[in-house]
Amino acid sequence: MLSVQRMTPFFTSQEDFRLRLVFAYQYFSIEKGGEIYQFVPTEGKEIVINIKSLQVENLGEVFVFQKGNRFIRLPLYQLLLISDLHIHLTTIMESTLKLEIPIPKVVSEEAALLIATLEQQNQLRMIDYALETNNRQLFIQLMEGLRTI
Repeated sequence: MLSVQRMTPFFTSQEDFRLRLVFAYQYFSIEKGGEIYQFVPTEGKEIVINIKSLQVENLGEVFVFQKGNRFIRLPLYQLLLISDLHIHLTTIMESTLKLEIPIPKVVSEEAALLIATLEQQNQLRMIDYALETNNRQLFIQLMEGLRTI
């Protein structure tokens, strides 16, 4: 899987209900196999997003990345599928348009459950630590906190 290392639009414009993000050298890079490939604007150089539907419109645009004499050519639709590009696009859209993209209720509920589970596991590790170090005061404090949960 690829990961986007840097993604900063060189130029941004909003026309009606479309947001155009134009990229140039050194503003867009990806990591593949531990190596960083830099964007080269030889073919595609922009991403067009429909603000109403929050969908990328130019999925066929081909982006080229280079490391030394090696090149990677990726259509935008493939880049969206095999990388974390959508996370970077969301961040750019939020900062550019100053809009809140709603988080689905299922996702926020899952995140809350995960956080609660991690906190409980951490509490149990701390209790183990208090027992190992014979720290009676910490143990009592942690057990009181456990009862309130």
